[in-house]
Amino acid sequence: MKNKQISIFIENKEGKLKKAIEVLSKEKINIRALSIADTTKFGILRLIVSDNEKAKNILEKNNFVVKENEVIVVEVPDKPDGLNTILGYLDDKNINVEYIYAFVSKKTNEAIVVMRLEDIDNGIKVLKENNANILTPEDIKEY
Repeated sequence: MKNKQISIFIENKEGKLKKAIEVLSKEKINIRALSIADTTKFGILRLIVSDNEKAKNILEKNNFVVKENEVIVVEVPDKPDGLNTILGYLDDKNINVEYIYAFVSKKTNEAIVVMRLEDIDNGIKVLKENNANILTPEDIKEY
């Protein structure tokens, strides 16, 4: 169960992040999770949102460079070894995690982890074999 994430390339200057968020807010697009990776000049804002297509279109209309990526979203037990266990399943099969970020579920007491994997299809297979709860885009709307 793959999910879509949007990545927005933002100049690392005062007000640029707010502008991107404001554009989404005005269109009633809910941000479920976010991560920012930055350099001195630019940043990449990664988002899981309520409506990818609408978000992508409105951001592009406002002169943002936007890319869509496939990620997986996994429910992780909220305990000390929860994430370690999930990462162990992937590591045992030599599946590289390119990046990871998380948010907290409003619905359950679990952590929700967004992962970009080098081999997403094999990663899904391995996690399913180990009974990990991989969330669909519809599931995320409830979390």
